[in-house]
Amino acid sequence: MTYLILKYFHIISAILLFGTGLGSAFYKWMADRSDDINHIAITNKNVVLADWLFITPTVIFQPLSGIWMASLVGLPLTTPWIMYSLILYVIAGACWLPVVYLQIKMQKIANHALENNKELPKQYWKYAKVWFVLGIPAFIAMVLVVLLMTLKSTLFV
Repeated sequence: MTYLILKYFHIISAILLFGTGLGSAFYKWMADRSDDINHIAITNKNVVLADWLFITPTVIFQPLSGIWMASLVGLPLTTPWIMYSLILYVIAGACWLPVVYLQIKMQKIANHALENNKELPKQYWKYAKVWFVLGIPAFIAMVLVVLLMTLKSTLFV
């Protein structure tokens, strides 16, 4: 029973992680394309908030619950699909940490521009470009993690 309850929360956590990340990225990207500084500032604020409320707890819970489930069923972390999932998760995390930093910087820049009735400086757009580029490998890595977890018995016989 412990395993099934843990698995349930692991799946819910994965949905929150993946959904919030993709949703935040979409809304931030669309806000940036609008060139409306008020919209950009509010969206940046909400993206940072969503990271703290939803993504950060799930980023912590995912590996803990996954490792706990593997332990409960006696699977070593060197089991190929687990090992590859963990490696991909680390890759996604290595992209996500600078993205969080950039989101906070962009939020401050957008708020400053809004408060001073100025255009967004070039630095904002440089950060936005790096933010977008880092999101691509993070997204691909997370898609592959979900694929590995879903098809584990088919891929690794």
